Amino acid sequence: QVHVEESGGGSVQAGGSLRLSCTVSGSRFGDYSMGWIRQSTTKEREGVSCLRWNGINTYYRDSVKGRFTISRASAKNTLYLQMTNLKPEDTATYFCVIAKRLHSACVGEFRPEDYDSWGQGTQVTVSS
Repeated sequence: QVHVEESGGGSVQAGGSLRLSCTVSGSRFGDYSMGWIRQSTTKEREGVSCLRWNGINTYYRDSVKGRFTISRASAKNTLYLQMTNLKPEDTATYFCVIAKRLHSACVGEFRPEDYDSWGQGTQVTVSS
């Protein structure tokens, strides 16, 4: 049984920073691509960033490039999303997702349908 716990969300002013964490158990952490998607009341679900299972290849949606950094600590089975220079439009619930198939996904694009979401998400609220 896969268990995912997201944390690190909060309320910040525009220009602030947050670091999201996603700790995984019950899955072979280094064998699956992982990522973050977000969903708000005003937008559809969108892929924010993913990290390929090899720990090398990454993807960022255009609106977060240069501001967000995805990384992982394999020894801790934890995925991170460092968010800087946050903007009000980043306000959403952020979900950590795991690729459905072994050694797949996160190659030049991030298709949310290729991933499963297991956690409750963590809320990020950015005020202007």
